[in-house]
Amino acid sequence: MANKSLITRILTSLFFKRANIGAVRYARNTRSLYQLIREALEKSGGLSGKNIGVFREQLGIVTRLLKAYASGDYRQLPWKTLIRVIAVLIYFVSPIDILPDFLPIVGLTDDIALMLWLFSGMKDDLEKFRQWEQTSQPSTGTAANPQVIKIG
Repeated sequence: MANKSLITRILTSLFFKRANIGAVRYARNTRSLYQLIREALEKSGGLSGKNIGVFREQLGIVTRLLKAYASGDYRQLPWKTLIRVIAVLIYFVSPIDILPDFLPIVGLTDDIALMLWLFSGMKDDLEKFRQWEQTSQPSTGTAANPQVIKIG
């Protein structure tokens, strides 16, 4: 229940509303989207903990999906979902939000909770993408080796 309350506070916050507005610009600018992906991967690389491997795996799928979308190889993601994914990543990489990242331990709580909410809410889209990845051979080569994330 407390986690749901945190998600509700995040989704209604000024910080997330700004991220939503910015998400449309990112969705229309491939270079900015690649930079956002890079920043999210860099930030997740500094995380540690018991279940962080699962988190990174899910983030890897999401970033590959965004990369495939940006390159035009995969367009089966609804616009509304695309904007939500980008908004969550903008929030995730931003150091200033409901719980600023510079606060020890608790500073990342809102970021991780929001990312987990995203992963949970788009399970079907992620599964469709993974199936597409396994059966497609996009020009970038990421489907042949889904662990490789080429950016730029």
